[in-house]
Parts: sequence; C-alpha cells; structure tokens
Amino acid sequence: MVNFRRGTLALVSALALIAASDVVSPEEIYGTLFRQVQLDHVFDDGKTFADAAPKRDPQAILADYRASPPMDKTALKDFVLANFIVPGINDTGTVPMRRHIQMLWPQLVRLPEPTTPGGSKIALPEPYVVPGGRFREIYYWDSYFTMLGLAADGRHDLVDSMLDDFTDLIDRFGHIPNGTRTYYLSRSQPPFFALMLDISQSKDAAVQARRLAALRKEYAFWMQGKDCLSLRVLACENVVRMPDGSLLNRYWDAKDTPRDESYAEDVATAKAAAPRPEAQTYRDLRAAAESGWDFSSRWLANPQSLETIRTVDIVPVDLNALMWAMERRIAAGCRAARDAVCASRFNRLADTRSKAVDKYLWDQAEARYADWNIATSKPTQVLSAATLYPLYVGMASPAQGKAVANTTRKYLLAQGGLRTTLVQTGQQWDAPNGWAPLQWIAIAGLDRYGAPDLARDVAHRWITTVARTYGSTGKMLEKYDIENRKPGGGGEYPLQDGFGWTNGVASALLAKYGDFNKVAESAQKEANQ
Repeated sequence: MVNFRRGTLALVSALALIAASDVVSPEEIYGTLFRQVQLDHVFDDGKTFADAAPKRDPQAILADYRASPPMDKTALKDFVLANFIVPGINDTGTVPMRRHIQMLWPQLVRLPEPTTPGGSKIALPEPYVVPGGRFREIYYWDSYFTMLGLAADGRHDLVDSMLDDFTDLIDRFGHIPNGTRTYYLSRSQPPFFALMLDISQSKDAAVQARRLAALRKEYAFWMQGKDCLSLRVLACENVVRMPDGSLLNRYWDAKDTPRDESYAEDVATAKAAAPRPEAQTYRDLRAAAESGWDFSSRWLANPQSLETIRTVDIVPVDLNALMWAMERRIAAGCRAARDAVCASRFNRLADTRSKAVDKYLWDQAEARYADWNIATSKPTQVLSAATLYPLYVGMASPAQGKAVANTTRKYLLAQGGLRTTLVQTGQQWDAPNGWAPLQWIAIAGLDRYGAPDLARDVAHRWITTVARTYGSTGKMLEKYDIENRKPGGGGEYPLQDGFGWTNGVASALLAKYGDFNKVAESAQKEANQ
C-alpha cells in the first residue's frame, strides 16, 4: 500500500511538472493555419481540428502551408487531412492491425442467454464469437476460421466453449445448422467440425469421447440420404450415387420455400426463373446458402443469371474434401478409443471417397479439381479457389498438389490475394472478390504440398490488402476486391464489418509469418497518410 501511494505521488508530481512547463495550444502552434481552418468552418465542430494530431513535425507542416497556401476550402481540408489525424474523420486504423483484432474479440463475444418466445434465436450454453455486422449469431463454417485466430491470440477458452456449443447443437438437432436461428435448422454449412477439433488443446478423455460421438452423429446427418438411393434415384438429400456406384456428397436443404432471411429476394428470383417450378429454385437457393458460397457462378447454368441456379445438380470438390477429412478423423478417434471395427470402417470409407474424387472431380487435362455436374455427367467449366481444398486436407497426391499449385500461380493469383473465381457476375463469391477462408485454405494447402514460396506470396498479398483497407477505413471487412485492393462488393446485402473470419485468418497469418507484422504496419500507415 505504501509503495502504491509513493508511486501515485510520484506520478502526480511528474504531471504537475508537465502542467507547469511551457505548454502551447494548437492556435499558438499553427497560427494562421489554425485560424483559417476554424474561421472557414472546414469541420462542423470547432473542437474537431483543435483535437487533431499532426502526422509529422508541425514546423514542416507550416512550412509547406506557407509555401503553397490552399486556394479554397476544399483544398484546405485536403491539406489538413493529409497532414493531421482528425478525430472522426481519418483517425481510423491507427492502432496496429493485430492489436485491433485482439481488441475486437471481446466485442464479438456473446454470452449464453435465454430465448425469447416467438423469436428465432437458438440458445447456446457457452460463450461464443459472432462474425459481426448483420451476423448477430454464431455461424458454422465462419467459426472455424475465427477459431484459428482465437488460438493464435491465446483465446483457447473461447475455442473450447464454441466447440461445446457445436457439440450441444449436434446433440439437440443431429447436425450443426447454418447459424443459430430457427430458420437455419433445415440446412447445415461446410462441415468443418472435424477440423475444429484439431485446434482444441483439451486432453480430457470425457470431452474427447463426447466430441467423437458428436462427429459420428454429424457424419450420419450428411450421409442419411444414402438410404433413399436406388437404381432410379441417383441423388437424395446430401448424397449422390456416382456412375460407378460410389457415393459422394452435395449441398442440400430440407425445405423448398423462400429463405426467411431473404424472403423477398428469393420470391423475385423464383418468378424470374419461370416456368421452372418455384420449389426447385428455392431448393437450389437454399442449397447454395448451405455451401457458404451464396452466390457464385459455381452453381449457375448461366454465370450472369441467378435464376439459372442449379446447386443440387453439382457435386462440389470442397464438400467432398471436408467429408474425407471427417472420415479420416473419425477413424483416428475410433482408433484412439480402441474401437478397431469403427476405425477400419471409416478408413475404408475415406479410401473409397478419395478414389471417387480422383475419378470424377480431378481434371488431369486442366490440372485442377473441378465440381461435377450430375445433369451433364461431366466436370463444370468453373475454375475456383475450391480446387485447393484437397491440398488443404491432405487428400491430393504429390503430383496433383504440384499441378494445382501451377494452376493457382497461373490463374488464381491476383495482386491482392487469391481469386475466388475468374468471372465477374455481380455475385459476391465471384471475381473480383477475395475471401479470408479461401486464402487460408490455399496458403496452408500450398505450404503442405511443397509450394511454400507461393503460399507466402498469397499471404503477403492478402495481408497487404487487408492492412491497407484497415488503414483507410479502420475496419476489418467480410470480403475484399483483391484486383484493386479495396473493400469488396456484390451480393444481396451491404458489405459487413466486424469481421470474424477476416480477424481469425489475419491473426493466424501474422502468427505464422512473424515478419508480416511489419508488412501490415507499413501498408496500414501508407493508407492512413
């Protein structure tokens, strides 16, 4: 207590000395420049410029001002913003990006709360992180990439509490819904739960047993359509029988009505698709929402026309890579639990899936993994970032990995990161947008398959894009225009900030490539000048 008081008294004494020193006000420092700004009402509130901080030596600013005085109010404001950090105007992005993300985590955490009768929210038992913006609830595949950043920032408590929430959802509903709203229960999202388990540091045997049981239950959800397949029914729910009899998966939604969260938009799309039955269009729109790529030319018969959406006709490579990863992790979990029968079964399932992917989804001539079109019985023509998923999960052969790396370098690498697709459609999961989860999938996959330089290049371009945008806006955004290194666009709702998976991937990359912290700070500073 004595030491505390001595420390406090010393601090007070130091502050008193500062207060007694020769301190001057902004008007006294900047003279004519200050008076001109205030008298011309450059800012609505006179306190705004009085609280501004110089970006460089005040005497140098004044020298430039005197050498070339601004000719009008607009030029004066431009001069001020170029030379000062002005509160509420250009003071965004001043904290280093990694620190900003760490400060954002608490703002995105939500605590358990009861549901409201008549409301749509699904209650969760443990704290969780939301993406931000209009996404006020937990989302399935978003959370994997958020967890990567939480782990990099030492928040393993939140990683495990979110895993507890997802385990609880599987226990209650048999699967993890798209998000924790009742209107999302009819579908899931890309199944990353198996990969989420890799992030956890928990060694508790009871916890691991419960999570393995949940993973097996989730697998059963994705495969339940196999029971209604027949010689005449080649696709049922999430399961597709390929020409040789092997089973792969597709995206699907149990409902064929307009989405609650995009009701008017879906009704309009279905009307535009006439005379096609509305229920088919609704099913395809919902299935695309389950894919996470809502919307993309991957699902469109005509890339420029949303009403030609045919999601349920597509066997996607990313989904089947994730299903293979799930089968492998169930096998490993069963082996650890000394359940040899289960381990053997799931290893066989994984091997069978791998062979089917190689047979139907690997395009040797184009050196890429492709989606398969059930209606045409051949691969689609859309080259997308999904081609890197088999590398990410370790499903590709060394030769396939090398070929995909070459394709990535030749076609998918943009100045600001990895391209989503090569076509501009106005849909948000097409050019020119780039997305944090796809950057991470590509970077880790390329690194895994002997292309560390290319992986590092993608990471450098992406971090520079995110940092530059953060420096100019003060925000972490949902998506970015990676052709022009600016905020992204397109889609059926405004650009969102927050943002869970961008925060997660940025933190994970800055932890992986430590020297990129300086790259980020430099890009941020350049954008903020």
